[in-house]
Amino acid sequence: MDNTSFNKVIDFAVEKEVEAVKFYADLRKRATFPAMKGMLQEIEDMEKDHILALEQLRVKGLSDGNSNSAVSDLKISEYMVEETEFSPDSFHEVVLIAMKREEAASRLYSDISSRFEAENSDLSSLFKRLAAEETKHKLVFEQLYDDFVLRDN
Repeated sequence: MDNTSFNKVIDFAVEKEVEAVKFYADLRKRATFPAMKGMLQEIEDMEKDHILALEQLRVKGLSDGNSNSAVSDLKISEYMVEETEFSPDSFHEVVLIAMKREEAASRLYSDISSRFEAENSDLSSLFKRLAAEETKHKLVFEQLYDDFVLRDN
């Protein structure tokens, strides 16, 4: 892969992470409960870390890293209907939309990774790692959903 193509891939990934940061920042500003604001800030910070990692990768180049570590997945969000309108003060709705966003990000990075498997294993590994990170974020929201929404019903 030439440098221009590599930078286009990194640009695309950074753009998606910037969108996620804006989403969580907006939710955090609209939320009224301190605990929800704190949770959203943590996820926003994790997405900012992804941007930094991608930008560092652009400067330093690719490394092998550990892309084979398994991440738990409760698969709760795969069985839910996506909500487009939600209240930032509804814990249930915020957690639901966040887990669906993280699921979509993980699926996106997994798809990108599979496209680079034959051509560039280092780039494929990078996107596998990003997919795993997004799956970890999704797991946080699934656990919150399981602990505070499903158990209350």
